[in-house]
Amino acid sequence: MTEATRPTPGTPCWVSLMVHGLDATQDFYAGLFGWEFSPSPTQLGPYVRAMLGDKEVAGIGRLPVDRHLPVAWTPYLASDDADATAESIRSCGGTVGVGPLDADTAGRLVIASDPSGAVFGVWQASAHLGSAVYGTHGTPVWNELLTRETASVGKFYHAVFGYDAKADDSSALDRLTLCLDGRPVATVHGVGQALPRGRGAHWMTHFEVEDVDAAAHRVVELGGQVIEPPGPGAGGRVATVSDQEGAAFRIVRSDAR
Repeated sequence: MTEATRPTPGTPCWVSLMVHGLDATQDFYAGLFGWEFSPSPTQLGPYVRAMLGDKEVAGIGRLPVDRHLPVAWTPYLASDDADATAESIRSCGGTVGVGPLDADTAGRLVIASDPSGAVFGVWQASAHLGSAVYGTHGTPVWNELLTRETASVGKFYHAVFGYDAKADDSSALDRLTLCLDGRPVATVHGVGQALPRGRGAHWMTHFEVEDVDAAAHRVVELGGQVIEPPGPGAGGRVATVSDQEGAAFRIVRSDAR
């Protein structure tokens, strides 16, 4: 188990989910990951932080009743200056949908999309640094961007966040690993026409679990679905699942554990 420090700009530092049924969603993730919940700043509506013990893990908020947006986990990438990052996003072909705005004393945020339409957040930390623990059951351990092709979107993230994008030469897959100071922080996977119909390019959050098969079974018991059953993945055993509102994510047991 690793505790968080102030994140280097560009590092995925938080994940957040906006849903219609906040109470039911809390019940789902409490049953799956053992999360408890604490109230959080509410500028964008009711919002809670998921906790493991006294450590913050992720955020869940309620969508306004008149907003019919996709329910999806969104990664936040660290920034030392959210306003400057927002300008860079615009100048590089992305779109800023929300912000920059202050989240009380916690920090400053932006919600944006890259040129392929994949939504992500930007977080300039103040009192809230982001996810406070990694590498144990119920914590976010990785983020992967699923898009049609990697070349153009890789250039966008390099320009905005300074990533060194390394192509996967070991297979025929169209895959990039995004690195900061030589350290892998995320992947971009070009899947062509295999993108889910009606979903488009999107980020996929991976959560660590003790037992992937048991967790996939628990997802179904709690009202979710198994999209791709447990099997071997690049970093360990993995399954793709969704919660009771359809938000997709991956559960993984890392080989490094």
